[in-house]
Amino acid sequence: MIALLVVIACALAVYVLAHPRIASGVKVVLLTTPPVAGVVWLLGEVFEMAFTAGVVGAVFVVCLVALLGLLGHPRLPTWTKMIVFCTVPVAALSWLLVVTADDTIKDPGEDPCSMYYGGVGGSKAFPPQAYCRYEDGSTHDLATGSQFVFWVCSTVSLALLSIGLWQVVRDPGTLVRQFRAVTDGR
Repeated sequence: MIALLVVIACALAVYVLAHPRIASGVKVVLLTTPPVAGVVWLLGEVFEMAFTAGVVGAVFVVCLVALLGLLGHPRLPTWTKMIVFCTVPVAALSWLLVVTADDTIKDPGEDPCSMYYGGVGGSKAFPPQAYCRYEDGSTHDLATGSQFVFWVCSTVSLALLSIGLWQVVRDPGTLVRQFRAVTDGR
């Protein structure tokens, strides 16, 4: 059943993206809001972290405004605008790979730190880091390649989104224009 819902959601996303008369602002909101709303719901209801859920929601709104401003920037080529749609998911995936590299969820003794390095695993959410800590206090970093990918993608994303936010601050009409439907007469 879940696979069917995923297929339907993907088909709907492709339809929304391909439909020429749907405004780009509406497309961005429809495609980015559901996953973030799911994360906010999980943080608020399941993990009972209401403050963190509120912060994630506020950051999403700022990023959404910045993304819409970036898409409405008159002088940037389209390929530079589309880079954000690649770097943000890659940054999120690499972050997930880093913070789960120590596999502390597995049974004790089955994580890579215990099995291969003789230490105890640990990780930090931000800045993302996974490491093995030894009895003498020294550490061994895990997933350094994923950390590098996270920082590169995050830096590129933040630079482009800051350009979009600056565009909205400089010309607030950019935000409004992203929600106008495309017509044949204009």
